[in-house]
Formats: sequence, structure tokens, C-alpha cells
Amino acid sequence: MGLKYLHTMVRVLDLEASMAFYRLLGLEETRRHESEGGRFSLIFMAPPGQPECPVELTYNWDGDDGLPSDGRHFGHLAYEVDDIYATCAHLQANGVLINRPPRDGRMAFVRSPDNISIELLQKGAALSPAEPWASMGNTGHW
Repeated sequence: MGLKYLHTMVRVLDLEASMAFYRLLGLEETRRHESEGGRFSLIFMAPPGQPECPVELTYNWDGDDGLPSDGRHFGHLAYEVDDIYATCAHLQANGVLINRPPRDGRMAFVRSPDNISIELLQKGAALSPAEPWASMGNTGHW
């Protein structure tokens, strides 16, 4: 029996805000499906050169009263980054709260506008601890 990862789906309340967030992470739109009859849009976003690793943003045109809700039952999306400090600084400069800073030079957590937990992992070995991250506390939960 073969198995191949296809995508991860998250429901979004504000499509433009969500797409902007995932673009900040470095993802780009790889494909889109609009359903007039079903009144929804599916937007697939993936890291450059990795179309086989998309996140599917599902947007219901008529809204979704359950969003945003705490998505912790979902778990999290995880992305490997070249420089966790630069990535967190970029996100923070663009208004993204760093819920779990990369104190260890290896791992951080942020949340999307729809409360989806995103884990960022340093590619290769952990970076040496550096400020302001090393002494920064957690904010909220992830």
C-alpha cells in the first residue's frame, strides 16, 4: 500500500489576511479552485519549489460562525527555515506575535490569523542562543 502526503487543510475566516500571513512565511499560491455551487474557495499555498507540500486554505463565501476558534485540536503545521532568527524577526516586524520564541536557536511557534499553530524549525543544527530571543518569554499558547 503506497502513501503520499497531499496537503494539510485549514479553514480560514478572512482569506486575504490568511494568504498574507502565509506569504510572510514564504509560501506562494500554487493553485486555486472556486466552487460557485458549493460557495467556497480552495487556495493551495506551498514553499517555493515544493508544490508537493501545500497547505489548503478553505474559505466559505458565506462565512463560518465557528471561526476563528482555538485550533489546538488540529495540532500544527511545521516548516523548516534557513535562519530561525531572521524568520522570526521578519514575522514580528510585520505584526505577527511570536508565541514561543526561538530561545534555543532551534524552534519557535506563531499563530495564523485563524489561530492555527505554526512551528518553525531551524534547518540543520540549532543556532547559538541570541538576544532578544534568548531571554524572551512565551506569550499565549501554541
